[in-house]
Amino acid sequence: MKLGVICDGISRDLKHAVDVMDEFGLTYAELQFVGDTEVGDHSAAEIADIDALLRGRGKPVSCLSRHVFAGMTAINRPGDDLHTKHMDALKRVIEMAHVVGAPLVRIMTPKKEQILWGLNGAEKWNVAKGAWDAIPPLIAPAVELARAEGVTLVVETGNGTMVNSNHTARKLIDDLDAKDALKILWDPANNCWCHELAYPDGYDEARDGYLGHIHIKDVQVDTPRATLEVRRMGEGQLGPLFQPIADALRSDGYDGVISFESVYHPGNGDFEDGFRLCVDRFRALFG
Repeated sequence: MKLGVICDGISRDLKHAVDVMDEFGLTYAELQFVGDTEVGDHSAAEIADIDALLRGRGKPVSCLSRHVFAGMTAINRPGDDLHTKHMDALKRVIEMAHVVGAPLVRIMTPKKEQILWGLNGAEKWNVAKGAWDAIPPLIAPAVELARAEGVTLVVETGNGTMVNSNHTARKLIDDLDAKDALKILWDPANNCWCHELAYPDGYDEARDGYLGHIHIKDVQVDTPRATLEVRRMGEGQLGPLFQPIADALRSDGYDGVISFESVYHPGNGDFEDGFRLCVDRFRALFG
């Protein structure tokens, strides 16, 4: 399968990150921050330098991952100041995607309301009324922009966002009738927070053409104590599930990229150390 890494998880020095990618045979570069700058905020000259470096080293860009729509809430509306700011940033990321040849651009969704639907009384007393209905209109202009620009958006399943499971990601795509332009960026570790079982439940939600991109890391969640621990790959709650996920992806002919997300450190704050402790397991499972 096609393996890559979110480069700034190794280092925001892109050249160094590429050196480390070469050391471990990873091909696809996912860009989030390069230097101290988030994608979408680089100058034309900086983008040209990024493109030249990656093409010269044989590293196709799998995805440009800006935090578009993150931090918004259900009270925001299309065309308000914050939505306009995010849409302007998305336009800049898409411009960069054309230069560096990235087929995918990540978006997020607004902050999570906990209970979106309910039955037998919960629909009256517990549901955050109208919270979900406010989301598709915020995302719809991004989908139309992607269609016009010939790129595909991937919506990440986030810890604290309205789309925090493959179920809600698929529902958003269906509500927008946007399967042609919007796919799921599945982060099964993030989905642990809402207790969506990664396999088979989460995987089954993403089948049939919904899955566009994957992030891999391992975690242990304690939702009642509001605590998240990133763990060495294979030593968290996803450990027993990585192999069946990999087997299913192969069996179904998944042709997208799987990005290792290097957000683990062994207690010393050094994320490159964490990457080096995890990458062999990543390659053995998904390579």
